[in-house]
Amino acid sequence: MSYLLPHLNNGWQVDQAILDEEEKLVIIRFGHDWDPQCMQMDEILYKSAEKIKKFAVVYLVDITKVPDFNTMYELYDPVTVMFFYRNKHMMIDLGTGNNNKINWAMNDKQEFIDIVEIIYRGARKGKGLVVAPKDYSTKYKY
Repeated sequence: MSYLLPHLNNGWQVDQAILDEEEKLVIIRFGHDWDPQCMQMDEILYKSAEKIKKFAVVYLVDITKVPDFNTMYELYDPVTVMFFYRNKHMMIDLGTGNNNKINWAMNDKQEFIDIVEIIYRGARKGKGLVVAPKDYSTKYKY
């Protein structure tokens, strides 16, 4: 599904996407188009894009072609989804300890839409950290 979503091909385009969007939440998926987890997440992003288009915009970034942000955002996972609003990185408490990003492939479109809505509402209120509607700390049974 990655071919159906807009790609940002260099650091300048990523910066402009974050800087230029004044009213919408910017969702950026960092990863590789060929990675199975990214493919799964891209499918959720594509299916959600139509429903969230009034308040959010989705972009994809290949971390091999655009390595500029790999260290800054600690992009070591196969798939990483980050959120920005008015040039500010939005953090979300998912119960996992990492409030900066979603670093696994989701498999439920509505669950993702709920997260995006919560982040957007919090961003509009000026919050930098919002709490997810679901606790993901028990997602993996160790």
